[in-house]
Amino acid sequence: MATTSSAHRCGSESLDLSNIDSIITTKTKIVALTHQSNVLGTIVPLEDLVKRTHDVGAVFILDACQSVPHMPVNVADLDIDFLAFSGHKAVGPTGVGVLWGRANLLEELPPFLFGGSMIESVTMTEATWAPAPRKFEPGVPNMAQIVGLGVALKYLTKIGMGAIHKHEIELTKYALDAMSGIDSLRILGPLNTDMRGGAVSFTLGEIHPHDLGQFLDDAGIAVRTGHHCAWPLTRKMGVAATTRASFYLYNTTEDIDQLCESILAAQKYFG
Repeated sequence: MATTSSAHRCGSESLDLSNIDSIITTKTKIVALTHQSNVLGTIVPLEDLVKRTHDVGAVFILDACQSVPHMPVNVADLDIDFLAFSGHKAVGPTGVGVLWGRANLLEELPPFLFGGSMIESVTMTEATWAPAPRKFEPGVPNMAQIVGLGVALKYLTKIGMGAIHKHEIELTKYALDAMSGIDSLRILGPLNTDMRGGAVSFTLGEIHPHDLGQFLDDAGIAVRTGHHCAWPLTRKMGVAATTRASFYLYNTTEDIDQLCESILAAQKYFG
């Protein structure tokens, strides 16, 4: 792996839409994309993708796990058909999330799980389903987690998603500037905050990301290491794995200073 005296980009960090018409065709039934990359931090420009998807009669599904908890998101403005996000990324409990869908499409979809409360009537030979969303919610609801997620979303709304996004962008800019001065540190994704969120994945010379992650953990800094559930992307970027720092409403610039100091300490330790 080549190293330089400062952080640098690792390949392309945005979608090439020049051949969108040959990729999304009349044979396409579903287009599913992540709104913000959990590896590169890149926010995907959706307008042309959604328009092309609908022009060919396909359905657009958005994975918003990395965007809904971090920025204002309006499904009507995006003109998408389905959106999903998980609770634990929105300061809520684990084991719960949200699926939003257009009412007409939810009515057309058949259920894939069966149990109490999702039926309208049952005989020995047939069954009919309750209206959406009930037909997708069989059995005893995940009540405790649902209540917890509701409180979490009210908490985020009270703070204001615009304020959270502004704070996160300021932290990300601070981090990118600070990390760019570290010898041999390589950032995957944009080096500016244009169409970018607060997930910063990086490598550090020949130090394995797992070793770096363990060193940072010992210093009291929580990072994630590995492929980040995006193995094809890390292969495309030409790296075995990365270390990822993520910023949110509870982080400060002091946290980033400590991260950078610990990265420098790791270089000396593994040097």
